[in-house]
This record gives sequence, C-alpha cells and structure tokens, in this order.
Amino acid sequence: MFDPTTLVGFHTWLSLVAIATGLFVVADLIAARERGAATIAFLATAIATSATGYLFPFSGVLASHIVGAIALVVLAVALVARYGRHLAGAWRWIYAAAAVASLYFLVFVAVAQAFLKIPALHALAPTGSEPAFAIAQIAVLAVFVGLGIAAARKFRPAGLAA
Repeated sequence: MFDPTTLVGFHTWLSLVAIATGLFVVADLIAARERGAATIAFLATAIATSATGYLFPFSGVLASHIVGAIALVVLAVALVARYGRHLAGAWRWIYAAAAVASLYFLVFVAVAQAFLKIPALHALAPTGSEPAFAIAQIAVLAVFVGLGIAAARKFRPAGLAA
C-alpha cells in the first residue's frame, strides 16, 4: 500500500487517521455530543496533514497549496471556536461548521488522489477535468453541506448553554 517511513507514506497515514477520526467527530456533532480525545486527534492530524503537504518539492503555487492554506485557516477557526471561545454563543455552530468543512477538505483531496492513483478511476478522468471527476466531487460536496447543516443545528453538547 504505502511505506509510512517516507514523507508520502507519513502524509498518507496522517490523512487516513484524520479522515477516520473526523468521521467520528462529525457523527458526534450530529448526535449532540463531543469526545475530547477524538476531537483532539482529528484536529491534530488534520493540521499535520495540511502542514506536511507543504514539505513536498514544488515549483510554484499549486492547487494543493491553496486547498491546504484554506484548510489550515478553517482549522484555525475551529480551534479558536472550540478552545479559545469554548463554544459560547455562535461559536458553537461556527465550530461545528468548521470541523465539518475541515473533514470535507480531507475527503476532497482523498477523492482527487483516488482519481490519480486508482487505475479504474484514472481511466474515467485522466486529467481531472472530466465529468466523472466533477460528479464525484459535487456528490462529496453535497453530502458535506448536508452534514454541515445538520451538525451546526444539532451540536449542543451536554453542559453547554444553548
């Protein structure tokens, strides 16, 4: 699969852990609960994933750098909302939306990587500008918009004033 001792392998491993823990965090948001360890694991691995993306050799700004920068800004908002503002008032739904958006960016990149690395998907969209790629990314976006709305509406962890 991949060698976790290389930068690519480590970055991939971080991405997979961030996506897995992010799925638990989003499910918890929709269920109006929060598990501190899962939240910390998700935010830490999501930040590390975006940050390690800048360690790869490049010449010029790439789309991945732009997505990574946006992801890091969204993660910063999530951190401020959760740990700086302690989910008070509007910071509750801002945190929920930022957490879901952070997971979306990870999945967006995972789908893009799948189309690059999985032969059957690559055959459907060799340049990434074909309809199959666009349809996949629009479907992912639609799912995450729905999850984001649900999380922002339902996330009211115990002990937190609504």
